[in-house]
Amino acid sequence: MIKQVVVFVLLLLAIPVYAQDKKPTTLREVVLAELKSTHGAEEWFVPANIAVKGLTAEQASWTDGKGNHSVGQLAYHLVFWNRRNLQVLKGEKPDKFSGDNDETFDKFDTKTWNETVQQLDQVMNELEKWVEGADDAKLKENAQVFTHISTHNAYHIGQIIYVRKEQGSWDPKNGVR
Repeated sequence: MIKQVVVFVLLLLAIPVYAQDKKPTTLREVVLAELKSTHGAEEWFVPANIAVKGLTAEQASWTDGKGNHSVGQLAYHLVFWNRRNLQVLKGEKPDKFSGDNDETFDKFDTKTWNETVQQLDQVMNELEKWVEGADDAKLKENAQVFTHISTHNAYHIGQIIYVRKEQGSWDPKNGVR
């Protein structure tokens, strides 16, 4: 038993060392690491792809009845804002928007749940590709946009996990107990 505890503690101590070994050294590497940590890389917290994985449309539309958002609404909101930011980064005219942030949650429809999951993955992939292909000046000019994108994504992914835990649809093997 003591041997198992020692091994467990050593593994816990190795996590920060492992993370330090892979420490990004350029702005591009930092921004990509941040985007990937909220997209699909299982590191410090659960990424979006894992957070929404395996949910049915009915589960995605579940709410606690207290006015909080469903997983589907949160995922749709992330798709909306990530797509809008990508459009601006690409120099495109963003989709029409009234300015009412509630609309970015309330347009979720269970009929399009699978499409919403695909769009979330797609837009996050496209943001990563934008960073990979941007010249240094453009990347530096937009670095703060990416800190906001990553923080916003992490915040709502945390909410998704919380909703799933409340619902009973979260498997702790996926990262959060």
